[in-house]
Amino acid sequence: MNRPRPSRFPAQCVSLAALLALAAGDLTAQTRSVRHSPPLREAAPRSVGLSPERLERIDAMCTEALRDGKIPGVVALVARKGKIVYHKAFGSADTTTGRALRPDDIFRIASQTKAITATAVMMLWEEGRFRLDDPISKWIPEFKNPQVLRSFDEKNGTWTAEPAGQEITIRHLLTHTSGLGYGVIDGDARFRQMYAKAGVVDLFTTEPVTIGESVRRLAKLPLHHKPGEKFTYSEGLDVLGYFIEVVSGQTFDAFLQTRLFGPLGMKDTGFYLPAEKAGRLVSVQKPENGGWVRYPVTFYDPNYPIQGAKSFFSGGAGLCSTARDYATFLQMYLNGGELNGVRILSRTTVDLILGEQVAQNLFGGPNKYYGLAFGVLTPRGQAAGGEGSAGTFDWGGYFNTQYFADPKEGTIGILMKQTQGGNDDTSWRFRQLVGQTVDD
Repeated sequence: MNRPRPSRFPAQCVSLAALLALAAGDLTAQTRSVRHSPPLREAAPRSVGLSPERLERIDAMCTEALRDGKIPGVVALVARKGKIVYHKAFGSADTTTGRALRPDDIFRIASQTKAITATAVMMLWEEGRFRLDDPISKWIPEFKNPQVLRSFDEKNGTWTAEPAGQEITIRHLLTHTSGLGYGVIDGDARFRQMYAKAGVVDLFTTEPVTIGESVRRLAKLPLHHKPGEKFTYSEGLDVLGYFIEVVSGQTFDAFLQTRLFGPLGMKDTGFYLPAEKAGRLVSVQKPENGGWVRYPVTFYDPNYPIQGAKSFFSGGAGLCSTARDYATFLQMYLNGGELNGVRILSRTTVDLILGEQVAQNLFGGPNKYYGLAFGVLTPRGQAAGGEGSAGTFDWGGYFNTQYFADPKEGTIGILMKQTQGGNDDTSWRFRQLVGQTVDD
C-alpha cells in the first residue's frame, strides 16, 4: 500500500508544474479538452441577460446589513454564462484595525472544502483506481469491521459497541451516510466526548498533527449508526483527504495544487497562506456591545491559516479561498467538467456527482437531495421560490460563507463573510436577489 510522499513541487511552481505535466501527456495529469471554455472574465450585465439596475438591489441589501450591524463586511460575486458581472466588497475586513474589505480578500471557506475534496476523489475514480462501493478499509485498514455505539458512560468516557454488519464504503463517506460523527460540532454529546478523548482533530488546528494521524484515531471509534442507514453530517471528507494521499502517493495539499488549483488557475486557494498573502486574510468576528470584535481562540485558533504547524490538511473544512477562485471551481462544473481547455472531470462524471445519492426523505425533505458533493434543488424546491432552478447545487461554510450554481440559468452566486453569531439574513436575501436580476 502506497503511503503519502512529499510534493516534488514548491507552491510557487504549481501552475508551471501542471502545465508541464499536460504537455508531457502525463496520464495522472488533467487532460486537454476538445472544448475550450474561457476563464472567468468581467463583462457588462446586459451582455449575459442580467439587469444592472436590478443588480444594484444587492448593493442596497449589503449596505443595509452593514448599517444595521448584521455583518461587519461582505464580498458578493455574481456570474452568468462564464462572465463575472458583479464582484464587490462592503464594510470591514477587521473592525479592530479598520482595514476596508477588498474583493480579492481571502476567506476561510470551511465546509466549502468538502466539494473540492469530493471532486478530487472523483478525479481518481475516473482513473479506474477504485469503485465507489469499495470498502475504505482496502486503503485504510483501521476501518475494517466497524462497530455501532451501544452504550456510553459519561463519567469515565467508556463505551460498548456492536458490529455494524457491513463495511464503510467510499460512497458512504462522500454522502455522509457512513455513520461517522463530527466531534466537537456533533449533535450528540457522547460523540463530542469520545472524539475529544481519542484526540481526533475535527476542524482547524495550529498543532503539529497530520490528517492521517487523526483519521486513524477516528477509525477506532464507534459509529452513530450502520453505514448507509441515514444521513449524518460527518468527518467523511477528512477520511477521504487521507484516502487521496494513500491512493495518489502525494500529500493532499500537493495533489490539490498540482491536479486542480494549478490547472484551473485558482492561485489564491490552499490550506495555509504564505507570508505575502497573510495581510489579505479576513478576520473572524463576532458581535459584542453593539459592534464587532475579533473572535477569540476557542476549540480552534482563528489564525490557523497563517500560524502554527501548518501540517493538517482537512478535507472537510481546511481550505482558504477567494470569491473569484471559488467561482472558477463552480464554473468548471457548469461547463460540464472543463475550463480553459482543461478537462477536470468528464461531463458524465459531473452528471453522476449531481445525481441523487441520498434521498430527500433522508436528507431533509422534498426540496433537496444530496449528491456526491453538493446539496441539489428538486423541482419542488424550485417551486418553493427563492432558491433557483431545479438542479441548482449549493453548500456553505462554518464561518458564514455561501455559494450556489444554477445550471439551467448558468448563474453563480457567492457570498463571503467571516462571522460567528449575530442576526444575519443576507444569505437568503442574496440568493433571492440574484434570481430577480435575470432580464433576457
